[in-house]
Amino acid sequence: MYGDGTTKRDYIHITDIVDGIISSLEKRFKFEIFNLGNSKSVELKYLISLIEKNLGKRADIKHLPEQLGDVPVTFADISKSKNMLDYDPRVGIEEGVGGFISWYRQQQ
Repeated sequence: MYGDGTTKRDYIHITDIVDGIISSLEKRFKFEIFNLGNSKSVELKYLISLIEKNLGKRADIKHLPEQLGDVPVTFADISKSKNMLDYDPRVGIEEGVGGFISWYRQQQ
């Protein structure tokens, strides 16, 4: 983990991205650029805790210094996508991580 785990990122479930892409293909645009994301930043430490909870085990974390040039928070501005594509991400981080862990276990 780079830094102290307080960096925040806009994690999004693949089904929400696919919904946004399909919506952009179904509408006729000459040329547009759309941000697809969740617009809700999640702290890295919280993401790790969700993975731990769903796996039922503690993460073995290697702590590394913060990366040069890294930013503390990122998130997508999805207002244009909401307006023009009716884009509305529905899968929350808790549900998404739980679903991923369940899927992963079935692959074993």
